[in-house]
Amino acid sequence: MNMMMGVGSLRYPPPGLPLVLSERVSSSKWKVQVASSSPPSTTATVTAEADVVVVGSGIGGLCCAALLARYEQDVVVVESHDQPGGAAHSFDIKGYKFDSGPSLFSGLQSRGPQANPLAQVLDALGESLPCATYDSWMVYIPEGEFLSRIGPTEFFKDLEKYAGPNAVQEWKKLLDAVLPLSTAAMALPPLSIRGDLGVLSTAAARYAPSLIKSFVQMGPQGALGATKLLRPFSEVLDGLELKDPFIRNWIDLLAFLLAGVKTNGILSAEMIYMFAEWYKPGCCLEYPLDGTAAIVDALIRGLEKFGGRISLRSHVEKIVVESGRAVGVKLRSGQFIRAKKAVVSNASMWDTLNLLPKEVIPKSYSDRIKSTPQCESFMHLHLGFDAEGIRDDLGIHHIVVNDWGRGVDADQNVVLISVPSVLSPNLAPPGKHVLHAYMPGTEPFELWEGLDRTSAEYRKLKAERSEVMWKAVERVLGEGFKREKCEVKLVGSPLTHERFLRRNRGTYGPALQAGKETFPGHSTPIPHLFCCGDSTFPGIGVPAVAASGAIVANSLVSVSQHSQLLDAIGI
Repeated sequence: MNMMMGVGSLRYPPPGLPLVLSERVSSSKWKVQVASSSPPSTTATVTAEADVVVVGSGIGGLCCAALLARYEQDVVVVESHDQPGGAAHSFDIKGYKFDSGPSLFSGLQSRGPQANPLAQVLDALGESLPCATYDSWMVYIPEGEFLSRIGPTEFFKDLEKYAGPNAVQEWKKLLDAVLPLSTAAMALPPLSIRGDLGVLSTAAARYAPSLIKSFVQMGPQGALGATKLLRPFSEVLDGLELKDPFIRNWIDLLAFLLAGVKTNGILSAEMIYMFAEWYKPGCCLEYPLDGTAAIVDALIRGLEKFGGRISLRSHVEKIVVESGRAVGVKLRSGQFIRAKKAVVSNASMWDTLNLLPKEVIPKSYSDRIKSTPQCESFMHLHLGFDAEGIRDDLGIHHIVVNDWGRGVDADQNVVLISVPSVLSPNLAPPGKHVLHAYMPGTEPFELWEGLDRTSAEYRKLKAERSEVMWKAVERVLGEGFKREKCEVKLVGSPLTHERFLRRNRGTYGPALQAGKETFPGHSTPIPHLFCCGDSTFPGIGVPAVAASGAIVANSLVSVSQHSQLLDAIGI
């Protein structure tokens, strides 16, 4: 389903009719077979079955399902909407192909033990992902604007201009401390992890030599620093006595873009992995040539290559529990799909809870989920417009920070802008640009709760709350851009997120503080029910959800099968 709800008279249709299992017919296109022209009687059910049923086709769910198919498991993915991909799906309006979610990527084409988890999954599936590469993004901050380049030394000149007199030395001190730690942080490939004692074979024993070697190379001081990998990154910064306000603000911004929390809430391991990707010699950023849809397409090609199936417009009404264990799902159509081995939910923890019969849920499990704090939601602005009058050297990514003093997690303060057509012109009609601006996980759901989406009050609030994005776009694109000349204007609110992404309160995900709370594991109190995605370890973000899907898939097969896969891809 197209994610964004239109402005004015433009509206997206609600989720469609119930389906039977669908099949892919062409790249980026999905054919669904409508089971009936009207909703069927709940008594007229058709039973299907699979070894594993995966609820939701987000990146985590697709990674899990595709790997299970690679492991020769009979697997089916059931997806409520008519487009796969969850928060990473794409949609097409008037020839403009829009990303709905993530657009800043690195390591997609990496291979080997230290590769991005998503890249490891694609490698296991034998799928490639052609990408354009680049090394910079534009930054607009209260101090001014500059082109920020990744790499070990390129950031120095920006620090000299915008930060304090000791900033360059502090930044060098940070890189000298964290880059060696990346060897330890990346020594254990995510694809080697599983959720049972078999991990002692597939991870601990298999990679013990490389872990020991990395600790020896780091020396006593580095090994001591490695003990902080599972602590908040702010503790690393404090330990290095980094005090320059610009550097602290900048690293808070990077942390927030990565996981929706500042440095006091993100695991050091995540930040160190990011630093290794962005600030080492020869590093680059990547964007899939056909947009985020290319990632989804590659995962589904892998799924279907190994015999897996996906069913779109197949809204799960409930997870069926019999004799205390998950045995399948019931669709809104009344169809029951039996899971002989397991059900895997790629929905958020709150939405998964709502799919379960209340009488089978342990109170402690329910209470823990209901008390888990949530990140705020999003505002989105999708635009399609003529490139005439727009400068030729426009970059793909732009970050606008209005006020450091309010914090990067304050509402209406940070706007991210992506113009992917500058690298992938096929995403827009000839001579046009496609743009996605959004405020990441900072929009309070409470402002929108209970509003009628067809009301004048809702339209007024959308106009008010999207104005900061419009102004950021105008700042980025310059005088050649005019709002009234946009051929497509779509504003999305937290209610859009809640409706089209099936996200409880439109949330970005759990707001868990590293060092104080941990992301849940992948098993549940309901036998044969597992979870993957951004409500589970390792957390929020594309690499994290890919890893979570892989961990669940690995956990559902034998240690021997798991080890054979690791051997096959050379990790």
